[in-house]
Amino acid sequence: MGCCKLTGKRFNTANKVSHANNKNKTKQNPNIQRKKIWFAEEGRFVRLQISTRALRSLNRMGLAAFAKKNGIDLNTIR
Repeated sequence: MGCCKLTGKRFNTANKVSHANNKNKTKQNPNIQRKKIWFAEEGRFVRLQISTRALRSLNRMGLAAFAKKNGIDLNTIR
């Protein structure tokens, strides 16, 4: 799986523990969704791979404010 383009959220490494207390490394992937989001300031859509946590923040703040807060240039993203 990829990583979130807005927050940089990636996979987490964890231990899968059996009943006998054997520990095996495993990956916990974030919930990444491919979304087409309306960028109102430029009047166009932007395709992003974002986590659902970032999607909730986008609904609350707006795309331009969220990108400015995280220091992301949306002009480089198609």
